[in-house]
Amino acid sequence: MTKFDLKLYRGYLNDQELVVFGHVFRSWAPDKYRIDRRGIKHALSIMHMFNIKPISNIRVKLEFQDITVETKTLDDGYFRFNIPFNKKLECGWHTYTVTCSLGEFGIVEIGEILKPFESKYVIISDIDDTFLISYSGNFFKKLYVMLLKNINKRKIFEDAAPHYKALSSYGQENEHAFNSFFYVSSSEWNLYDFIVEFAKRHHLPKAVIKLKKIKTGISDFLMTGRGGHDHKFEKIKDIISFYPKLQYVLIGDDSQKDPYIYERICKIFPLNVKAVYIRKTTKFEKPEVVKVLDNLNDLGVDTCYFIHSEKAIRHSKRIGII
Repeated sequence: MTKFDLKLYRGYLNDQELVVFGHVFRSWAPDKYRIDRRGIKHALSIMHMFNIKPISNIRVKLEFQDITVETKTLDDGYFRFNIPFNKKLECGWHTYTVTCSLGEFGIVEIGEILKPFESKYVIISDIDDTFLISYSGNFFKKLYVMLLKNINKRKIFEDAAPHYKALSSYGQENEHAFNSFFYVSSSEWNLYDFIVEFAKRHHLPKAVIKLKKIKTGISDFLMTGRGGHDHKFEKIKDIISFYPKLQYVLIGDDSQKDPYIYERICKIFPLNVKAVYIRKTTKFEKPEVVKVLDNLNDLGVDTCYFIHSEKAIRHSKRIGII
């Protein structure tokens, strides 16, 4: 009988609906997914993350508060619950349960779901080369870093964490309240655990994470983080549509398509975006990015093109969001 794993991701809800999602795939030995191994063992762990076999059409059951509902996985093992929910619920993080079974085996996993606190804004941030140094603009260097540097050796940009923490806490009188974060990236779902642990180790705000379609083979690994980026636009659009009364701060970098994606978002949601931050991944400004940011300024969106987070922090203080 096939053994399998059930992977849950952080969900989110508003006053009318909740969203919970995850994957089901064939099981490996747990230590094959470790992200703190060294040398070749780390490289093998990373490759195992991309050599998984999703299981389609398996039944999964969600339990949250007094709701119990079932669905089945899609062809890539992905499942998603979009469920009407209008009950009163305190703001913050809550737990939900998903159960699935295959033959004689059953798995029960507990996930987390966020109801945002009332706030002046929500922060949507990219990951690679926005706070995690990844060298996305250099294909071979990015693969080298992924394969040969485990989580203990991966680096964060200086002052990125203080900036994010200041954005998370600003305007909240209750010490337990926070401005919500979403991390939206072109990295694949295969790297979810790595991203969660990296953010935790560097004291970044706890966030709902939205990634790219899961990869299922070693050949796919070679294309990690590459290809089209329209999924980022769609995911950001979905978040803003889900919380249309809130304002947003968008943070990205100039290594790929973030400036152009954020420009499209600002044009579609002209009243929702307060500020756009783009990190420079080289010493020089890219003229095409400067042009985009000038256009956003003309739309009334505050922008900051920076290489060091210290500049972004000063800008945030000047416009009154930290």
